[in-house]
Amino acid sequence: MAASVTGRGAGLLRHLSGLLHSRFPFVVGGPQQLSCLHTGVSLQSRVWEKKNMKIYPPQLPGEPRRPAEVHHCRRQIKYSKDKMWYLAKMIQGLSIDEAIAQLQFNDKKGAKIMREVLLEAQEMAVKNHNVEYKSNLYVAESFSGKGMYLKRIRYHGRGMFGIMDKVYCHYFVKLVEGPPPKTEEKNSLDQAHEYVQGLRRRTIVHSL
Repeated sequence: MAASVTGRGAGLLRHLSGLLHSRFPFVVGGPQQLSCLHTGVSLQSRVWEKKNMKIYPPQLPGEPRRPAEVHHCRRQIKYSKDKMWYLAKMIQGLSIDEAIAQLQFNDKKGAKIMREVLLEAQEMAVKNHNVEYKSNLYVAESFSGKGMYLKRIRYHGRGMFGIMDKVYCHYFVKLVEGPPPKTEEKNSLDQAHEYVQGLRRRTIVHSL
C-alpha cells in the first residue's frame, strides 16, 4: 500500500513539474535565471528613457533650431528619496558645469551618485543627440522617485522585534541644450501679493 502511494506521489510530482516547465520555463531553469526576474512596476515602466527615442517632424526653412533634450535616470539607488529630493532641487535650473561643481563639493552620498548621472547624461548628449559643446546644457528637470521598500526584522531585547525598511529610490534628470533661463527676481512684497492672489483664486469644495 505504501509503495503504491509513493508511486502515485512521484507520478503526481512529475506531472506538476512537466506543467511548470511547459508554462514557465524560466522557473525550472535554476537560480541563475531567477536573478533576472523582477516584478516591480518601477523597473517595468521605462517611460523616461523612451523619451530619448521621440522623433520630431523636419523643421521648416528659417525656423529656429530645436534644442536637444536628453533624459537620463538611475534606478534602485540605496538612498532615501527625501534626501535625494533636496539635492535634486538644488541643481534644477543650473547649467551643467555649475551643477557638477555644486555636487562635487557636497559630501553627501546622493551628491556623488547625482554627479555620476549628470556626467553620463552629458556624454549621451554629445554622442547621441548631436550636441556640439558639452558645456552648452542646463538642468531643466531634476527629481527623485520612490523605489523598492524591503521589510526586514530589527531584533530587540526580551524576544521582541520591530519592522525596519530598506529604502531605495530613483533619480531622473533632463538636460536641455542652451543657456539656463533667467529667473525673475521677486521681492517680499511681490511674493506676498502672489500668495494673496492664490488664496483668492482657490476653490472651496462643498461651499455655497
